[in-house]
Amino acid sequence: MSEIFDIYRLDKVAAEKILLDSEVPHNHSFEELIVGMEGAMEHFIDFKTEEFQSPYISFVTRGKVHRVIPIITDNKFSMWVIRFKSEFIPEITFRLYSYYHDHANIRMQDNGCFKQMVTLCEMMFSESQQSNADYSIIRHLLSALFTMIESQRRKLKPTETNSQKMQNITFKNFLMILEENFRRSEGVEFYAGKLFMSSRNLNLICQNILQQSVTEIIETRKLIEAKNLLTSTDKTISEIGYDLGFNEKAYFSSVFKKKTGQTPSEFREEMSRLIS
Repeated sequence: MSEIFDIYRLDKVAAEKILLDSEVPHNHSFEELIVGMEGAMEHFIDFKTEEFQSPYISFVTRGKVHRVIPIITDNKFSMWVIRFKSEFIPEITFRLYSYYHDHANIRMQDNGCFKQMVTLCEMMFSESQQSNADYSIIRHLLSALFTMIESQRRKLKPTETNSQKMQNITFKNFLMILEENFRRSEGVEFYAGKLFMSSRNLNLICQNILQQSVTEIIETRKLIEAKNLLTSTDKTISEIGYDLGFNEKAYFSSVFKKKTGQTPSEFREEMSRLIS
């Protein structure tokens, strides 16, 4: 996916085409939200396969291996598929990782709240089809959709073991502290100290949940914000690097290219073409 945001609706005809192909487990370089309204799906994710009857929600984080097989029920199938780059809503992306890292699929209730979620999808699609689509509107609608999903998820959340609960609480607290401090030049020891734990234990929790070290998560958060600033502001590359704790433009550009395969200037030019 080259766009920063995309939304489309899969119907029965599209589902039949997918079923003709033998889809294999794969991963994406973007985040993917599925809102299932009609029919069902067989979803392989988190190394297990489950079948979900509509209505359901599934959030697939970037890099996670999965496979979706649509199931047409009573000659009906319908789902919204929303794909977006992490930098599209950088302020909540990491929160989503902690919410869905081991509960990607959520069985929903067919009630007024779910209908409102579908309405938000329709509004995002409508705005995205405009000749001069306003991405700030889409961003707010997507954030509202995740807020509604999280409200329902909390009500339907499966029971966690004490160990899982403590790890999740610690990880969420780490992300909250990271959100306040990622622009600073702070390392693992700083965050572990704020959480009154050892660097080793914090790294173990982060590896269990995101399969990344604390350092990798800090770098990823900085990178998401860098992409956001390159896309949405006119700040110079030096200014953006300084804002994110990089004292030298050359070092910031080197880290950015190592992680993305592009220089900050190349990324900004590409996003400018895509959004315009």
